[in-house]
Amino acid sequence: MKSASSTWDPADSTDSGRGAVEGRRVAHLTWPRMEELVDRITEQVGRDGAPEILVAILRGGAIPAVWLSHRLGLRDVRAVEVVHTLDDNVHAAKTPEPVAVNPASLGDLAGRDVLIVDDVAGTGQTLAAAASLAAQAGAARVRTAVCVVNEDNWVDRLPAEAVMTYIGTSTRGWVVFPWENNVEH
Repeated sequence: MKSASSTWDPADSTDSGRGAVEGRRVAHLTWPRMEELVDRITEQVGRDGAPEILVAILRGGAIPAVWLSHRLGLRDVRAVEVVHTLDDNVHAAKTPEPVAVNPASLGDLAGRDVLIVDDVAGTGQTLAAAASLAAQAGAARVRTAVCVVNEDNWVDRLPAEAVMTYIGTSTRGWVVFPWENNVEH
């Protein structure tokens, strides 16, 4: 398993000073920081060999997956919607288990090398559900990549590195990405 060389302190972000919600930290990523994380994941993936297919977990994984596809020279990018967070608000409630909305969107993955991409992992359950769907669709090899691990939610679990193949960085607190447009953020 590959992991970030260090954790990310939201205070290092030029955009992180927007404070906390309900007494909890909110980390705001900037576009330049996202580019650094995608570059880090690209390097990690490159050392193991590029996959044949990238699968974005909708919605948050779509932008990082497209960036990775360009950096890795891949044109086969697919998407699957696996829902675990009920809405876009900071500290939104979660479903008890991730729910796959349209697993058939993966198509036939028989014998293929697949990389599942998401923006953030709090419990790892969404990535695990998507990886399971890819295996069920016939993928010969399934790897996972996440830009940020939220360690606040990673309690009483295996280390993130044991669950995810590639990790851009980790932090503590709710993560807001530059493409999100929720005024509460």
